[in-house]
Amino acid sequence: MMKRILALIIVTTLVTSCVSKKKYVLLEEDLMETKGDLQKTTVEKEALEAKFAKIEKRVEEYNTQINSLQSDNSNLQESNKQKMDFTADNSVVMSENMKANLDATLAKLPPEELAGAKTLKDSMNVAISYHLKQSISDNNIENDSEIDVNIDQTVVMISVADSLLFNSGSYDVSRNAHSLLSKLAQVINAEPSIDVMIEGHTDSKGIHTETIVDNWDLSVKRSTAIVRLLQNKYKVDPSRLIPSGRSSYVPLTDNSSYKNRARNRRTNIIIMPNLNKFFALMAQEEVVSLD
Repeated sequence: MMKRILALIIVTTLVTSCVSKKKYVLLEEDLMETKGDLQKTTVEKEALEAKFAKIEKRVEEYNTQINSLQSDNSNLQESNKQKMDFTADNSVVMSENMKANLDATLAKLPPEELAGAKTLKDSMNVAISYHLKQSISDNNIENDSEIDVNIDQTVVMISVADSLLFNSGSYDVSRNAHSLLSKLAQVINAEPSIDVMIEGHTDSKGIHTETIVDNWDLSVKRSTAIVRLLQNKYKVDPSRLIPSGRSSYVPLTDNSSYKNRARNRRTNIIIMPNLNKFFALMAQEEVVSLD
Protein backbone atom coordinates (compact mmCIF):
# COMPACT_ATOMS: atom_id res chain seq x y z
CA MET A 1 0.00 0.00 0.00
CA MET A 2 2.79 2.37 0.94
CA LYS A 3 4.47 1.64 -2.34
CA ARG A 4 1.34 2.58 -4.20
CA ILE A 5 0.99 5.85 -2.27
CA LEU A 6 4.66 6.73 -2.82
CA ALA A 7 4.34 6.04 -6.51
CA LEU A 8 1.25 8.25 -6.68
CA ILE A 9 3.08 11.10 -4.93
CA ILE A 10 6.01 10.82 -7.32
CA VAL A 11 3.72 10.85 -10.38
CA THR A 12 1.77 13.85 -9.02
CA THR A 13 4.98 15.79 -8.31
CA LEU A 14 6.32 15.09 -11.80
CA VAL A 15 3.05 16.18 -13.44
CA THR A 16 2.90 19.33 -11.33
CA SER A 17 6.54 20.15 -12.17
CA CYS A 18 5.90 19.73 -15.90
CA VAL A 19 2.85 22.04 -15.86
CA SER A 20 4.69 24.82 -13.97
CA LYS A 21 7.63 24.74 -16.37
CA LYS A 22 5.33 25.01 -19.37
CA LYS A 23 3.59 28.03 -17.87
CA TYR A 24 6.96 29.57 -17.14
CA VAL A 25 8.06 29.18 -20.73
CA LEU A 26 4.82 30.77 -21.95
CA LEU A 27 5.16 33.63 -19.52
CA GLU A 28 8.76 34.15 -20.57
CA GLU A 29 7.69 34.25 -24.22
CA ASP A 30 4.97 36.77 -23.33
CA LEU A 31 7.54 38.86 -21.51
CA MET A 32 9.91 38.86 -24.47
CA GLU A 33 7.09 39.76 -26.81
CA THR A 34 5.99 42.56 -24.50
CA LYS A 35 9.55 43.87 -24.30
CA GLY A 36 9.75 43.77 -28.09
CA ASP A 37 6.47 45.65 -28.41
CA LEU A 38 7.65 48.20 -25.84
CA GLN A 39 10.91 48.73 -27.71
CA LYS A 40 9.04 49.09 -30.98
CA THR A 41 6.61 51.56 -29.38
CA THR A 42 9.54 53.54 -27.96
CA VAL A 43 11.16 53.77 -31.41
CA GLU A 44 7.88 54.82 -33.00
CA LYS A 45 7.34 57.37 -30.24
CA GLU A 46 10.78 58.88 -30.84
CA ALA A 47 10.10 58.99 -34.59
CA LEU A 48 6.75 60.70 -33.99
CA GLU A 49 8.36 63.18 -31.61
CA ALA A 50 10.99 64.01 -34.26
CA LYS A 51 8.27 64.49 -36.89
CA PHE A 52 6.28 66.62 -34.49
CA ALA A 53 9.34 68.76 -33.79
CA LYS A 54 9.81 69.29 -37.54
CA ILE A 55 6.16 70.21 -37.95
CA GLU A 56 6.43 72.67 -35.07
CA LYS A 57 9.49 74.23 -36.69
CA ARG A 58 7.70 74.56 -40.04
CA VAL A 59 4.68 76.10 -38.35
CA GLU A 60 6.98 78.58 -36.65
CA GLU A 61 8.64 79.42 -39.98
CA TYR A 62 5.23 79.85 -41.63
CA ASN A 63 4.12 82.15 -38.84
CA THR A 64 7.29 84.20 -39.30
CA GLN A 65 6.65 84.41 -43.05
CA ILE A 66 3.02 85.38 -42.50
CA ASN A 67 4.06 88.12 -40.09
CA SER A 68 6.67 89.30 -42.59
CA LEU A 69 4.13 89.29 -45.43
CA GLN A 70 1.66 91.22 -43.31
CA SER A 71 4.36 93.78 -42.61
CA ASP A 72 5.32 93.92 -46.31
CA ASN A 73 1.68 94.30 -47.27
CA SER A 74 1.33 97.19 -44.88
CA ASN A 75 4.44 98.81 -46.34
CA LEU A 76 3.18 98.23 -49.89
CA GLN A 77 -0.17 99.78 -49.08
CA GLU A 78 1.64 102.82 -47.74
CA SER A 79 4.10 103.06 -50.61
CA ASN A 80 1.28 102.58 -53.12
CA LYS A 81 0.27 106.12 -52.29
CA GLN A 82 3.56 107.25 -53.79
CA LYS A 83 3.68 105.02 -56.86
CA MET A 84 1.96 104.62 -60.21
CA ASP A 85 0.81 101.44 -61.95
CA PHE A 86 -0.10 100.36 -65.46
CA THR A 87 -3.19 98.53 -66.67
CA ALA A 88 -3.19 95.69 -69.19
CA ASP A 89 -3.57 98.14 -72.08
CA ASN A 90 -0.54 100.09 -70.77
CA SER A 91 -2.57 103.14 -69.82
CA VAL A 92 -1.33 104.93 -66.73
CA VAL A 93 -3.06 104.58 -63.39
CA MET A 94 -1.80 107.05 -60.80
CA SER A 95 -1.71 106.73 -57.05
CA GLU A 96 -3.85 108.93 -54.83
CA ASN A 97 -0.93 111.11 -53.76
CA MET A 98 0.44 111.49 -57.27
CA LYS A 99 -3.00 112.26 -58.70
CA ALA A 100 -3.48 114.92 -56.04
CA ASN A 101 -0.11 116.37 -57.03
CA LEU A 102 -1.10 116.35 -60.70
CA ASP A 103 -4.49 117.94 -59.94
CA ALA A 104 -2.72 120.72 -58.07
CA THR A 105 -0.45 121.28 -61.07
CA LEU A 106 -3.29 121.25 -63.57
CA ALA A 107 -5.36 123.59 -61.39
CA LYS A 108 -2.80 126.31 -62.12
CA LEU A 109 -3.38 126.04 -65.87
CA PRO A 110 -5.91 128.19 -67.72
CA PRO A 111 -9.13 126.23 -68.42
CA GLU A 112 -8.76 126.70 -72.19
CA GLU A 113 -5.43 124.85 -72.08
CA LEU A 114 -7.16 121.77 -70.62
CA ALA A 115 -10.22 121.90 -72.86
CA GLY A 116 -8.96 119.24 -75.26
CA ALA A 117 -7.45 116.88 -72.67
CA LYS A 118 -9.55 113.72 -72.53
CA THR A 119 -7.15 111.24 -70.95
CA LEU A 120 -4.53 111.23 -68.20
CA LYS A 121 -1.79 111.22 -70.83
CA ASP A 122 -3.37 114.25 -72.51
CA SER A 123 -3.38 116.07 -69.18
CA MET A 124 0.28 115.27 -68.58
CA ASN A 125 1.20 116.50 -72.06
CA VAL A 126 -0.78 119.71 -71.55
CA ALA A 127 1.00 120.35 -68.24
CA ILE A 128 4.45 119.87 -69.79
CA SER A 129 3.58 121.90 -72.89
CA TYR A 130 2.23 124.76 -70.79
CA HIS A 131 5.41 124.94 -68.72
CA LEU A 132 7.48 124.93 -71.92
CA LYS A 133 5.49 127.81 -73.37
CA GLN A 134 5.95 129.76 -70.16
CA SER A 135 9.71 129.09 -70.12
CA ILE A 136 10.08 130.13 -73.76
CA SER A 137 8.06 133.28 -73.17
CA ASP A 138 9.94 134.15 -69.96
CA ASN A 139 13.27 133.83 -71.77
CA ASN A 140 12.14 135.88 -74.80
CA ILE A 141 13.30 133.19 -77.20
CA GLU A 142 10.65 133.89 -79.82
CA ASN A 143 11.18 137.66 -79.94
CA ASP A 144 13.62 137.53 -82.84
CA SER A 145 13.06 137.77 -86.60
CA GLU A 146 15.49 134.91 -87.23
CA ILE A 147 13.72 132.55 -84.82
CA ASP A 148 10.42 130.84 -85.49
CA VAL A 149 8.72 129.04 -82.58
CA ASN A 150 5.99 126.55 -83.46
CA ILE A 151 4.09 124.63 -80.77
CA ASP A 152 2.18 121.63 -82.10
CA GLN A 153 0.26 120.15 -79.16
CA THR A 154 3.13 119.02 -76.89
CA VAL A 155 6.10 119.31 -79.25
CA VAL A 156 7.86 122.66 -79.42
CA MET A 157 9.96 123.32 -82.52
CA ILE A 158 12.27 126.31 -82.58
CA SER A 159 13.58 126.96 -86.07
CA VAL A 160 16.71 129.12 -86.15
CA ALA A 161 18.12 130.65 -89.34
CA ASP A 162 21.65 129.62 -90.21
CA SER A 163 22.72 133.26 -90.35
CA LEU A 164 22.25 133.46 -86.59
CA LEU A 165 24.12 130.25 -85.77
CA PHE A 166 26.86 129.69 -88.39
CA ASN A 167 28.92 131.39 -91.04
CA SER A 168 28.20 130.28 -94.60
CA GLY A 169 29.51 126.77 -95.32
CA SER A 170 30.84 126.37 -91.77
CA TYR A 171 29.87 124.39 -88.69
CA ASP A 172 31.67 126.68 -86.23
CA VAL A 173 29.01 128.21 -83.98
CA SER A 174 28.83 132.00 -84.28
CA ARG A 175 29.33 134.18 -81.19
CA ASN A 176 25.94 135.74 -82.01
CA ALA A 177 24.30 132.40 -81.26
CA HIS A 178 25.42 132.21 -77.64
CA SER A 179 22.68 134.45 -76.30
CA LEU A 180 19.99 132.22 -77.83
CA LEU A 181 21.70 129.00 -76.73
CA SER A 182 22.04 130.33 -73.20
CA LYS A 183 18.28 131.02 -73.07
CA LEU A 184 17.55 127.65 -74.62
CA ALA A 185 19.73 125.90 -72.04
CA GLN A 186 17.78 127.63 -69.25
CA VAL A 187 14.53 126.24 -70.67
CA ILE A 188 15.98 122.73 -71.00
CA ASN A 189 17.58 122.69 -67.57
CA ALA A 190 14.39 124.01 -65.97
CA GLU A 191 12.36 121.12 -67.41
CA PRO A 192 14.10 117.79 -66.59
CA SER A 193 11.22 115.84 -68.15
CA ILE A 194 12.00 116.88 -71.75
CA ASP A 195 14.38 115.63 -74.41
CA VAL A 196 15.82 117.86 -77.13
CA MET A 197 16.63 117.02 -80.74
CA ILE A 198 18.97 119.35 -82.64
CA GLU A 199 18.21 118.93 -86.35
CA GLY A 200 20.47 120.43 -89.02
CA HIS A 201 19.13 121.40 -92.49
CA THR A 202 20.96 122.76 -95.57
CA ASP A 203 19.90 124.15 -98.94
CA SER A 204 20.34 122.16 -102.16
CA LYS A 205 23.68 123.66 -103.20
CA GLY A 206 26.37 121.03 -102.95
CA ILE A 207 29.45 121.47 -100.77
CA HIS A 208 32.76 119.64 -100.55
CA THR A 209 35.81 120.86 -98.63
CA GLU A 210 38.75 119.40 -96.71
CA THR A 211 36.57 119.03 -93.62
CA ILE A 212 33.08 118.65 -95.13
CA VAL A 213 32.18 115.75 -97.42
CA ASP A 214 28.70 116.89 -98.50
CA ASN A 215 25.44 118.41 -97.23
CA TRP A 216 24.75 115.34 -95.09
CA ASP A 217 28.07 115.84 -93.38
CA LEU A 218 27.51 119.59 -92.93
CA SER A 219 24.03 119.16 -91.42
CA VAL A 220 25.27 116.55 -88.94
CA LYS A 221 28.37 118.55 -88.00
CA ARG A 222 26.22 121.61 -87.32
CA SER A 223 23.81 119.72 -85.09
CA THR A 224 26.61 118.08 -83.10
CA ALA A 225 28.37 121.45 -82.73
CA ILE A 226 25.23 122.85 -81.06
CA VAL A 227 24.89 119.72 -78.88
CA ARG A 228 28.49 119.96 -77.69
CA LEU A 229 28.07 123.64 -76.82
CA LEU A 230 24.89 122.98 -74.85
CA GLN A 231 26.63 120.17 -72.98
CA ASN A 232 30.03 121.70 -72.34
CA LYS A 233 29.29 125.40 -71.92
CA TYR A 234 25.71 125.42 -70.66
CA LYS A 235 25.75 122.14 -68.66
CA VAL A 236 22.78 120.46 -70.31
CA ASP A 237 22.59 116.74 -69.52
CA PRO A 238 23.94 115.02 -72.69
CA SER A 239 21.58 112.06 -72.24
CA ARG A 240 18.73 114.44 -73.13
CA LEU A 241 20.32 115.72 -76.35
CA ILE A 242 19.82 114.10 -79.77
CA PRO A 243 21.85 115.40 -82.75
CA SER A 244 20.36 114.83 -86.19
CA GLY A 245 21.23 115.85 -89.76
CA ARG A 246 18.65 116.05 -92.58
CA SER A 247 20.86 117.47 -95.37
CA SER A 248 18.74 119.30 -97.99
CA TYR A 249 15.93 116.77 -98.19
CA VAL A 250 13.33 118.42 -95.93
CA PRO A 251 13.13 121.97 -97.37
CA LEU A 252 10.62 124.60 -96.27
CA THR A 253 10.35 125.85 -99.83
CA ASP A 254 11.98 125.29 -103.22
CA ASN A 255 15.61 126.29 -103.69
CA SER A 256 14.99 128.45 -106.76
CA SER A 257 16.15 131.74 -105.22
CA TYR A 258 18.71 133.04 -102.74
CA LYS A 259 15.93 134.03 -100.33
CA ASN A 260 14.35 130.57 -100.46
CA ARG A 261 17.70 128.84 -99.98
CA ALA A 262 18.33 131.03 -96.93
CA ARG A 263 15.02 129.84 -95.46
CA ASN A 264 15.96 126.22 -96.01
CA ARG A 265 19.32 126.65 -94.28
CA ARG A 266 18.23 126.30 -90.69
CA THR A 267 18.61 124.40 -87.44
CA ASN A 268 15.50 123.01 -85.78
CA ILE A 269 15.56 122.65 -82.02
CA ILE A 270 12.78 120.20 -81.20
CA ILE A 271 11.71 119.98 -77.56
CA MET A 272 9.84 116.77 -76.79
CA PRO A 273 8.11 115.83 -73.53
CA ASN A 274 9.23 112.52 -72.02
CA LEU A 275 6.32 111.21 -69.94
CA ASN A 276 8.40 108.47 -68.29
CA LYS A 277 10.79 111.09 -66.95
CA PHE A 278 7.89 113.29 -65.90
CA PHE A 279 6.31 110.48 -63.86
CA ALA A 280 9.66 109.53 -62.31
CA LEU A 281 10.36 113.11 -61.31
CA MET A 282 6.89 113.54 -59.85
CA ALA A 283 7.31 110.34 -57.82
CA GLN A 284 10.70 111.52 -56.54
CA GLU A 285 9.21 114.86 -55.50
CA GLU A 286 6.51 113.05 -53.53
CA VAL A 287 9.04 110.85 -51.74
CA VAL A 288 11.11 113.88 -50.79
CA SER A 289 8.04 115.75 -49.54
CA LEU A 290 6.93 112.74 -47.48
CA ASP A 291 10.38 112.43 -45.94
